[in-house]
Amino acid sequence: MSAPSPYADRLSRLPVERFEVDVRGSVTAYWEYGPADSDMTIVAVHGFRGDHHGLESVLAFLPEARVIAPDLPGFGQSAPEHGRTYDLDEYADWLTEFAAAVAPGAIILGHSFGSIVTAAAVARGLQTPRLILINPIGAPALEGPKGVMTRLAVLYYAMGARLPEKMGTALLRNRVIVRVMSIAMAKTRDAALRRFIHGQHDAYFSLFADRDVLKDAFVASVSHDVSEFAAEIEVPTLLIAAQRDDITPIEAERELVTLFDDAELVEIAHVGHLIHYETPAEAAGAIRRFLRIPVARGR
Repeated sequence: MSAPSPYADRLSRLPVERFEVDVRGSVTAYWEYGPADSDMTIVAVHGFRGDHHGLESVLAFLPEARVIAPDLPGFGQSAPEHGRTYDLDEYADWLTEFAAAVAPGAIILGHSFGSIVTAAAVARGLQTPRLILINPIGAPALEGPKGVMTRLAVLYYAMGARLPEKMGTALLRNRVIVRVMSIAMAKTRDAALRRFIHGQHDAYFSLFADRDVLKDAFVASVSHDVSEFAAEIEVPTLLIAAQRDDITPIEAERELVTLFDDAELVEIAHVGHLIHYETPAEAAGAIRRFLRIPVARGR
């Protein structure tokens, strides 16, 4: 049984409804949070191996906005198209078509791998008034402070792809390995919050459709980063970065923000790559200021 969410009360007051839409030959499942008649719509794209649940804690602190949170194709409840390679180009094209079908002109938000997908899509023409990147992958993952760990991850995903299908899939869904990943990323010393984080990863980190989709997404996540696309992004952009991120060091994030035409960087101390779980109120506060959302009374 998963540990209770520290943000459960806020989430319980947030309207949510599930929908489906056909995009690029397969069904994308997505969830709409907040008031349907809000004058502000955000499309929120989750990170690698996760699904829409990962960003719920941040959304709980943005109750005035209408937020559309899809599962990436091949993850959660979104089906992949059989025979298609899910590289970065495919994910960027998927997001462009998804946004056009469901929420044209929406603000775009991406977390971690989602930051790469959203940056690539916006750089290539996805229309949006503003872009928000949480824990952006701002430099090549293999060059980060945990480059050795990333290389071990490359070996792990390669083994999962090369072993006989049943064995490879079992390795990729191994609960012990998932827990090791979760422990490595969590920085909080709050025992209850750590249990919640581990429970989230246990519940949602292995909901990929098959090992081929997972391998494709992993290769895309370590082969690209936001810095490739920053100079081509002309809309105002917010980067919310962690000072203890093991994937992209804060020094690289400070360099990344200078590559955009119009961007600002908000740094959050004492947290790593799990801003969306450990400091969602701080992230939401930065988003509020960026989007000029007034603080509602009684929230």
